[in-house]
Amino acid sequence: MDLDAYVSVHGPEWARLEELSKRRRLDGAEADELVALYQRVATQLSVVRSAAPDPALVTRLSSLVARARSAATGAHEPAWRDVTRFFTVSFPSAVYRTRRWSTLTAVGSLLLALVVGWWVAAHPRVQAAVASREEVRRLVENDFAGYYTENAATSFAARVWTNNAWVAALCIALGVLGLPVLYVLAQNALNLGLVGGLMAVGGRLDLFFGLILPHGLLELTAVFVAAGAGLRLFWAWVEPGPRTRTQALGEEGRAAVAVAMGLVVVLAVSGAVEAFVTPSGLPTWARIGIGVAVEVAFLVYVGTLGRWAVARGETGDLTAVDAGEFAPTRG
Repeated sequence: MDLDAYVSVHGPEWARLEELSKRRRLDGAEADELVALYQRVATQLSVVRSAAPDPALVTRLSSLVARARSAATGAHEPAWRDVTRFFTVSFPSAVYRTRRWSTLTAVGSLLLALVVGWWVAAHPRVQAAVASREEVRRLVENDFAGYYTENAATSFAARVWTNNAWVAALCIALGVLGLPVLYVLAQNALNLGLVGGLMAVGGRLDLFFGLILPHGLLELTAVFVAAGAGLRLFWAWVEPGPRTRTQALGEEGRAAVAVAMGLVVVLAVSGAVEAFVTPSGLPTWARIGIGVAVEVAFLVYVGTLGRWAVARGETGDLTAVDAGEFAPTRG
């Protein structure tokens, strides 16, 4: 066997296989060509090994066949790249697209809490209907502050995180129905307003805001984002636009799942602040300052990375590669 002649004849095929193996994306024709060349070069490697086992050529062809096999079988990118893309593109873009819905839920919820708090504080009959004077006194003097210190910080953080993650998940999971999201928001706002009103009756609004604001800013923001994603999902089937309802629900549903997954981390941060910062011995201004800093960091994160991603056409849905091809539908 003339090895030089063999290399000369098949060299262009090897070069083409190497070129295709290095590409990250292949169209249908290129993928077929890759598979055909891989099979052909694998056969040629066997010929070289049996007829003229030149070590250098065998090593070269073995490496080429291995790379082609990896490319042909769809080697996955490292997991850390998927994680990085999720937190720099998918999650912030999905949250940014819900900003109008989230803002509406935030304004509505806070107004309701404010009205309820004022109503409770200004009307003794309402106070008497929800709590006795002794219960109000215990709430103001012991129970409200004791809630944050009665358990070990680590177990308290885990419990708070689990509870808040469940509330956020409910807002998204029930979002397609619309009304359950509003019910969850109303319950949350009523509880917040009720406790705030009773604390105002006891003259301890300073304690109320001093303990609520450090973690509550980020925690409530996460709940409003989840509610906004749920209501956007609801609106997708009410008014799908140029998409079919099935397509609209699929796209917005996958984006809502991205929101839910990202909020798990956001609520973990909020839970840590509630467990370790809220009940700490730091001055009130320092604890609130930490809460404000965490909240601003989240808003800047979403407002920059999310806005940039949306400007590039990202929605929080699957990428075109992951989504695959769509079957043609009749117009």
